[in-house]
Amino acid sequence: MDIQKRIIQLTSELNQHNYNYYNLDNPTISDYEFDTLLKELESLEAKYPEFKQGDSPTMRVGGQITKIFPVFTHLRQMLSLGNSYSREDLTNFDEQVVKLAGGNPFTYFLEHKFDGVSMSLHYEKGVLVRAVTRGDGVQGDEVTANVKTIRTIPLKLNGADIPDFIEIRGEVMMLRKAFEDWNNERELNGEDRLMNPRNATSGALKQQDSAEVARRPLTFFAYQIANEEQSAPTDFENVARFQQWGFKVSGHHAQCANIEAVLTYINEWESKRFDLDYDIDGIVIKVNEVGMRGEIGYTSKTPRWAIAFKYPAASITTKLLSVDFQVGRTGKITPVANLAPVLLAGTIVKRASIHNADEILRLDLHNDDVVNIEKGGEIIPKITSVAKRTEGAKPIEFITHCPDCGTLLVRPEKEVNYFCINENGCPTQLKGKIEHFAHRKAMNIDGLGTEIVSKVVDAGFVKNYADLYDLKYEDLLKLDKFGDQSAKNLLAALEVSKKISFEKVLFALGIRHVGSSGAKKLAKHFGSLAAMQAASVEELTNVTDVGETTAKTVKAFLDEPANQAILQRLENAGLQMVGDAPKTPMGNLLAGKSFVISGTFVHYTRDGLKEYIESQGGEVKGGVTKKVTYLIAGAEAGPSKIEKAEKEKVTILSEDDFRALIGGI
Repeated sequence: MDIQKRIIQLTSELNQHNYNYYNLDNPTISDYEFDTLLKELESLEAKYPEFKQGDSPTMRVGGQITKIFPVFTHLRQMLSLGNSYSREDLTNFDEQVVKLAGGNPFTYFLEHKFDGVSMSLHYEKGVLVRAVTRGDGVQGDEVTANVKTIRTIPLKLNGADIPDFIEIRGEVMMLRKAFEDWNNERELNGEDRLMNPRNATSGALKQQDSAEVARRPLTFFAYQIANEEQSAPTDFENVARFQQWGFKVSGHHAQCANIEAVLTYINEWESKRFDLDYDIDGIVIKVNEVGMRGEIGYTSKTPRWAIAFKYPAASITTKLLSVDFQVGRTGKITPVANLAPVLLAGTIVKRASIHNADEILRLDLHNDDVVNIEKGGEIIPKITSVAKRTEGAKPIEFITHCPDCGTLLVRPEKEVNYFCINENGCPTQLKGKIEHFAHRKAMNIDGLGTEIVSKVVDAGFVKNYADLYDLKYEDLLKLDKFGDQSAKNLLAALEVSKKISFEKVLFALGIRHVGSSGAKKLAKHFGSLAAMQAASVEELTNVTDVGETTAKTVKAFLDEPANQAILQRLENAGLQMVGDAPKTPMGNLLAGKSFVISGTFVHYTRDGLKEYIESQGGEVKGGVTKKVTYLIAGAEAGPSKIEKAEKEKVTILSEDDFRALIGGI
């Protein structure tokens, strides 16, 4: 087989499948078939990195670590737009443009004002070489490794007429449904829900591990060619070029002949914006003819040929009826406001987020307050302020004891949330733990949903997840509306779950701070539950991306006698407490040697480097100790790792040193 040709073929084929799925919403192969092709490409690139293509889809899964993002000065300043809040403002803007245009005819180009994070993309000979955040408009952070994981951004432009260099600007954001799904996944992992899609997007782009960014459901809409010499005559024509090159566009842009048509478009979208699958906070109005913009000119901060119309945030007043305090799977207490039902932005709102005790104090909430609620980038509306207070109303006080089991609540140091610490005796926590254990991403126990979990817990049959495997057919028949077939199906599903892999069992345990990704890394590093139980906190922190807080939480969970008894029962029931056997090395070039990898590299991804080392009999560690043979230090390598390597007299290799060690591969 011609390896180079196969890598080029796989790269092209997978990129087309990515485009079909993420840009056209029209997948042409199954997820399994895609993953099989991707694994083949990853394997070939690890063995033959010199043949890796600049637009390889393996960059979509990330793996590079960046401690400090390099600052890049924009080739052309990323100006902000002037804002308008009334039709009168737009009429004044139009009068100014007409005057500055000097009698030359022009049209307007209208597009949605996305509520995301602005991004500048640089392409050289059609290949993405740099991605820079807006920053202060003069310079921003270079986040190329993170942006390459966004599947709606082409790593290589399609088509024949590609400029040698082009700068394309647009917006990175999360679609509403993707944001809600991501929040649900965070909740499943025991993490706090994020406030809104924009904050979630901004936080994702600041992640230092691009593999983590790859897990976030980010998308990108292109809207401008910054180097105008490469632009089409109009922005309207540029949209077609964006689509040809492989970008995603919203499809809701418009070309307007005059300001009256502009106002009609703005009126139309004032209510329709709530039906979109993404957030906008207004409409951008630009002179469509790119060649006229220089003549119309700029102020020191904004272009005179463009303006943003901002819609007022969707808000309304209603009465605060009461506050519920909900208990989560990890014991976290979350306050939620119950409101007099009111129509807001096209939906009936009955509840609003309050988040935590500090927010109740900040808002100074009292019983029967009339409150202002807002629905901007929020999935769940939030209370923004108190509009009116009833005389003599009593302030809302955060509860001191668990509403479900009566246990005194605890607020850990440096945390904003209160917790019920009765992990094994609080019924709501128990139900949440069982639901998490049975979830499709964990033990995947078909038929064990919220309703059935409540029934088996309330009946006293299940007091922990090990009890699930002691359920009897005759016990299940005692449950309300639970017949012969339902009982048989649940018992069969429990039996099937015994084959679920160790990494998913580990995730199913619901250890705080251990999500599906962390469980996978822990399972792969230790190989078995027994090895994890024997590990110290320091040894746990040697696992990639496992910090001290997570390590201490894992250690405390595994050392708790009640948990040890449950884990033993799960093992006795036949659950998988040992991971897959490690792959047999393809060679022994690095046998007996151990490595720590830090920083970013030119010729390798971190995952590719790790895979190659292990394929040659070497071992990759998460942290530097005196037993480590080498620290491979790339660009932006962690200073603490270098310092410790020097202290422990561990040999430090540059990327070139490592390539020399393995014969220049």
